[in-house]
Amino acid sequence: MADSDVLTFPPVELASDEELVQAVREIPLVRDAARLAEWTGVREVTEHGLLTVGDARAAVTELGLNAKRLHLLWVVAVNGRLIEITREGARPGPGVPEPMEFWDGVVMDVLDRTDEGLTGSSVVDEHLTEILATIYSVRDGMPLGALATGILQAHEVGCEARQAELKRLRMTLPGELAEAMDLLVYCGLIELPGDLVRLTQPGVWAVRRDLLREGHDAPSLREVAGFAELTAAELIDSMLVGKASASAATLWLEHRMPEDAARELIKIAASGNAAQRGTAGTILEELGPEAEHAVREALGEPMMWRYAAAWLGVRDLDAPALGEGDGAWVAVDTLAALLYIGAPADSAAHFDILGEDLLTLVPEMGRVDHPDALAVLEMLGRHHPDVVVAKIARKTAMKVRSRP
Repeated sequence: MADSDVLTFPPVELASDEELVQAVREIPLVRDAARLAEWTGVREVTEHGLLTVGDARAAVTELGLNAKRLHLLWVVAVNGRLIEITREGARPGPGVPEPMEFWDGVVMDVLDRTDEGLTGSSVVDEHLTEILATIYSVRDGMPLGALATGILQAHEVGCEARQAELKRLRMTLPGELAEAMDLLVYCGLIELPGDLVRLTQPGVWAVRRDLLREGHDAPSLREVAGFAELTAAELIDSMLVGKASASAATLWLEHRMPEDAARELIKIAASGNAAQRGTAGTILEELGPEAEHAVREALGEPMMWRYAAAWLGVRDLDAPALGEGDGAWVAVDTLAALLYIGAPADSAAHFDILGEDLLTLVPEMGRVDHPDALAVLEMLGRHHPDVVVAKIARKTAMKVRSRP
């Protein structure tokens, strides 16, 4: 099963390598780091490998730099090998031969400075990677006001901020955010067309690189374009064998009318196995009320109506009520997917997907009319790490086998 910590981001269109390299060279931070390196030449440095106080002042004055950004520029120049620090002092470095690797290092240097008060706002610094990921997920940019609201919500939930602090932040955050955005523009990560904020092309490249490094699903359009032309059955099979990710499904949906996509998915779910049904259901969850009519038609499908009812109910649409027996049926179907995808049966993590008390659920599972009920009970009986749950599952399976 998929790692619940893995986030899925919409596919992005990347600029060509030539365009990216040219754009990186024009970034103010990169240009200033190169100018600082050229100005420094061969020079004595402090015991910490930094410019002396006098030289730092001279660099700011002679190069017209922002004094607050001098340390960041020095770090970028040294880590990007524009400057080498030796026992004798600073001297010109060889640079990083691959421009995009240099840019990746620049961005990591920027993000690593959040502990030192990078943007001037402790809240923005604390949530900076989340902020960049949020902007990344909105292709056409997002209003600065919406971004500020999102930061406040993330701070309230993630940091358990008190109301007094939130009240203060509502007053100060707009100004802090404006200053932080100005720095990120200087760093080449974002641009501000009007009241919107969006990533630059080098920013898209760098944030995607960071997301991939963290193990998230962040494909390029080129990587998933072919999946848009698949049938629902082909898409689901590709996802089950790991060839396609959730982002491919998002692109697949974007190329279809919601009702048409829902009907294709429901057809596979109603006639396929539990793994296919679960995958189809996951894709269906991305559709909104515009797919209602197609989903409502699925209420007549024996293997699908419970999912259809839940889908409608979650969206506050009229739907039949589900009882305890239906919950047990869905539990069987959920665990049965493990049988069809060949998941390691002895992995305890797989049994946590229900998030329920199996001691009371397992007997209910033995009473439902599901074609995989016995197989699921036998799997629980053989492999569940809780000996009590395993024993109950074996007893329940015995009862199921003894039925006429």
